Amino acid sequence: MLKQRVITACILALLSLWVVLKLPPSGFGAVVAAIMLLGAWEWAPLAGLPGIRDRLLYVGLILALILASWPLTDAPAFVGGVLLLTAAAWCGAGFWLWRFAADPERHDSPWLVGLAGLAALVPPWIAMMALRNQYSPGHVLFLLLLIWGADVGAYFAGRRWGRRKLALNISPGKTWEGVAGAGAMTLVLALMGAAVLGFGSRWLGWVAICLIVIGFSIVGDLFESMLKRQSGIKDSGSLLPGHGGILDRIDSLTAAAPIFLLGLYALPA
Repeated sequence: MLKQRVITACILALLSLWVVLKLPPSGFGAVVAAIMLLGAWEWAPLAGLPGIRDRLLYVGLILALILASWPLTDAPAFVGGVLLLTAAAWCGAGFWLWRFAADPERHDSPWLVGLAGLAALVPPWIAMMALRNQYSPGHVLFLLLLIWGADVGAYFAGRRWGRRKLALNISPGKTWEGVAGAGAMTLVLALMGAAVLGFGSRWLGWVAICLIVIGFSIVGDLFESMLKRQSGIKDSGSLLPGHGGILDRIDSLTAAAPIFLLGLYALPA
């Protein structure tokens, strides 16, 4: 299983490099939108919409919101407003996780889960587009490397030292030692990123942003795990060998991307 995961991860990493660095903004936006639409296809059953017609309608709603937002991704006021609302929504997701951890037998309203999907899939697309357009492809690439690096750090630290469960009723495999591993890898990558991306005297704020981003990425990961547990499924899909579905790969990014860009907006010039 590990070999399969590594092979799939390497292929995805190479494709991501090409998409971020080689495609024009319109092509980049189209690819990221396609990924979010695949995520919407997998999210629909979590919201009680297993039928093909209902899933297509849900995907169509996500697509409509993305297309409506596309012309506004260069407007900092619009993007900033979306990011603030999204940050508040992810803070609410933290409370949602706490409530479920205390009562793992509860099942939330499909309508509520469906609305959560809108907040989890459209804002990250807006954030990725704005990050590339308003900053640089290098910032997008760093965000991806940050998430992947933290994931690797958490995986190996958790396997080697993991003892204390992070959220037993939500994702039994995750441990606080894994979180520490993710934090250590984040610190290393943040310091490297500060040098490469030229943050200079602002490096301390930049490192703080990266650590906060990874904290939210863990919330995104746990949130999808919670919804899968409520639905009684292990993976959101089977598109990616060794990884499951698209949502299983982008769950961290859905929370991390908006928080990352919001942090850059807040970082003093």
